[in-house]
Amino acid sequence: MTANAQTSQTGSVTTVFAVKGMTCGHCEGAVSSEISELGGVSSVTAEAATGKVTVVSDAALDEAAVRAAVDEAGYELVGQA
Repeated sequence: MTANAQTSQTGSVTTVFAVKGMTCGHCEGAVSSEISELGGVSSVTAEAATGKVTVVSDAALDEAAVRAAVDEAGYELVGQA
């Protein structure tokens, strides 16, 4: 598990990522859609105003996979927030 990921009592992991380039609801949807396709992801909340994307998953995610998903959506993963 990564240093900034948090494990809840239900066994899920919540990780917050910083994404550069999101400016509107469409951006949030594009990023959320791509990340939600990763295995084990149960929820994604993207906030264009803060550039933060909160991901809840069954286990810690591979940052390279998250980066690839964000790239596919047309944005840049800065890293964990």
